Amino acid sequence: MGMLNLPGFLSCGKKKDFNVTNEKDAHSSDSDENLERGNWSNKGDYLLSMVGYAVGLGNVWRFPYLTYQNGGGAFLIPYTLMLALAGLPLFFMECSLGQFASLGPVSIWRILPLFQGVGITMVIISTFVTIYYNVIIAYALYYLFASFQKVLPWSDCFSWADEFCSKTRIASDCNTTLHGETIHANYSFITSNNLTCINGTINYKPVQFPSEQYWNKVALQRSSGLDETGRIVWYLALCLLLSWMIVGAALFKGIKSSGKVVYFTALFPYVILLILLVRGATLEGALDGIEYYIGRQSNITKLMEAEVWKDAATQIFYSLSVAWGGLVALSSYNRFHNNCYSDAILVCVTNCVTSIFAGFAIFSILGHMAFVSERPVSEVVDSGFDLAFVAYPEALSKLPVSPLWSFLFFFMLLLLGLDSQFATIETLTTTIQDISPKVMRKLRIPVTLGLCALLFFLGLICVTQAGIYWVNLIDHFCAGWGILIAAVLEIIGIIYIYGGNRFIEDIEMMIGKKSRLFWLWWRMCWFFITPVLLMAILVWSLITFSRPSYGSVLYPTWGTAVGWCMIVFCIIWIPIVAIVKIVKAEGNLVQRIVSCCRPAANWGPYLECHRGERYSHIVDPTKKKEHEIPTVSAFVY
Repeated sequence: MGMLNLPGFLSCGKKKDFNVTNEKDAHSSDSDENLERGNWSNKGDYLLSMVGYAVGLGNVWRFPYLTYQNGGGAFLIPYTLMLALAGLPLFFMECSLGQFASLGPVSIWRILPLFQGVGITMVIISTFVTIYYNVIIAYALYYLFASFQKVLPWSDCFSWADEFCSKTRIASDCNTTLHGETIHANYSFITSNNLTCINGTINYKPVQFPSEQYWNKVALQRSSGLDETGRIVWYLALCLLLSWMIVGAALFKGIKSSGKVVYFTALFPYVILLILLVRGATLEGALDGIEYYIGRQSNITKLMEAEVWKDAATQIFYSLSVAWGGLVALSSYNRFHNNCYSDAILVCVTNCVTSIFAGFAIFSILGHMAFVSERPVSEVVDSGFDLAFVAYPEALSKLPVSPLWSFLFFFMLLLLGLDSQFATIETLTTTIQDISPKVMRKLRIPVTLGLCALLFFLGLICVTQAGIYWVNLIDHFCAGWGILIAAVLEIIGIIYIYGGNRFIEDIEMMIGKKSRLFWLWWRMCWFFITPVLLMAILVWSLITFSRPSYGSVLYPTWGTAVGWCMIVFCIIWIPIVAIVKIVKAEGNLVQRIVSCCRPAANWGPYLECHRGERYSHIVDPTKKKEHEIPTVSAFVY
C-alpha cells in the first residue's frame, strides 16, 4: 500500500481539503498523524491496550502453578532470564516493526515477501484462538451470574450431585492395632470398635468436591467425550453471545473506542487482585499457601532440571503474546517517533510483575482452603480450567460473604479475557483494513460487527455438551508449536535475510541514533541467543508432543486428526505463499528467490515525511508490482 498520493493530504497527514473528510472514519481524527489509518488518541490508550493484551488468563491460572511446581521462588531466576533473553527481544522487535511501517501482521511482510505466509499463519492461528478464548470468557460470565445468590450453587452437594460428591474426604480403610496385632480393616469397623488408624495408612474413597461436579454436571453438562456432541447448552450460548456483544461494542470505532474501554478493563483487575490478596492474607492457613508458592519450599536444585528452563521459556513466550500478530497490529497505530523501546520494557516488566503478584492472591486463599479441609496445599493446587472453575471457586465458597468474593474473582477473569480479545479482534480488522483501506473507512462498523457475528457462530460448537473438548483441542494444537514456528521464521527472516543491522537503522529512524554499546545486547539476542532458544523450545515441544486429553478422557483418533488438520491449515500458507511469490517473480529460479528475499518496492515508513533518503525510492504501489525491488541490495548487511 505504501504512501497513497491522495490530493487531499500533505505528506504527514495534514488535511488541506475539507472534501476528503468524508473518507475518514471513526478510526481516525483530525489530530492524527496518519489520517488514513488513524493513530492512538494518546500514549495511555496504547500502553494499556498492550498491557491488556499481554496480561491474560495465563498470568492468573498458569504462572502461579508453574512457580509452585518448579521450585517456588527459585523459578523466578530462569523466568527472569528467559524474559531478558527471549521475551523482551521478540516483543521489542514486533513493536518496532509495526510502528515503523504502520501495517498489520500480513502487509508488514513487504519487508520480506517470501515470508508473507508467516503473517497469514499468525492471523489464522489468532482466529482459531479467538473463537475458543471467548468461550472461556463465556464460562466466566456464567459463573459471574451464578454468584448472584445468597448461597453459591457449588458450595455443597445439591440436587444435581451424585453419590460420589462430598465436601470432605471419606476414609475407606486403614491399618490398626487389635489385641497386639496389626490388622487391615474398613473404616466403619474401626469407628464402631473405637479403634484408631495408624498414621499414614488411611485410604480414602474416590470422591469429587461439589465445585468439580458443578463444573462438569451443571455448567458444562459435559458429555463422555468428543464423540458425544450432545446439544447446545443454551445458557452458555447466551453468555457467548453476550461476550461477543461486549467485544463488538468496544471495538465498533476501532482503537478510538477500545482505547478508552481499556482504562477500566486493564486497570480494574489489579484492584481486584489487591482486594483478594488482602482478604487472603488475613485468613488462617494463608501463610502455608504462600510458602508453597514462593517461600521456604523453594528448591534451588530444581534449576538443574531442563524441564524447569523449558517451562520458564514457554511461559514467557506465551504470556507476552509474541508471534500472534497482535503486537504488530496495535503498534501500527503509533506515531512514527514514539519511543517503542521504553514501551516494550514497560509492558514486559508489568506483565511479569502481574504474574508474580497474582500468585500471592491465588495461593493465600488456596492455603486457607487446605487449612479448612485439612488437606496439604499440594492437593488443592491446580492450573488452567481446574484452578479457575474448580479449585478457586471451592476455596471462595468457604469464605464469609462468599458470593462477593466469587463475583470479584470472575469479574476479574472476565476483564482479563476481554482485554486480550479486544486486541486479537483488532488484529483481524487491521489485516482487513490493510487489504482494503477504502472499504474499512466506509464500512468499519459493519465489518467489525459482521466479524464478531461470524466468530460467534463458529464458536457454537464449543458450547455444546462436548464443547470443553473442542476448546482443549484447539488450544492443544493451534496455540502450541504453530506459534513457535511462526516466531522462529519471523526472527530468522528479519535478522538474517532482511538484515539485523538494517533493521536497527530502521528503529533509529524512529527513536534516534543510539551507541554501539546500546545495541550490543539486542544484537546478541537477535542474532544468536533468541533464535537458539526458540529452536530449542520448538524441538522440545515436538519431541514431547502427546495425544490430546481432557482429564482422564482420551481423544478419539479422528479428533486428533482434526487437530492436525487445523495446525496444517494454519502453517501451510507459509510454503504456499512463498511458492506463489517465486512463480510471480522474474528471472531464473535463483534470481526469483533472491528477488523475493528483498524488500518490496513499497516497503518503508507509511508517511512520506518520515522516509528520508533511505526510503526515498518508495513509489505508489499501483505503479510497481510488489515483487519489484529497490536499487539497494537486501544483503548489504
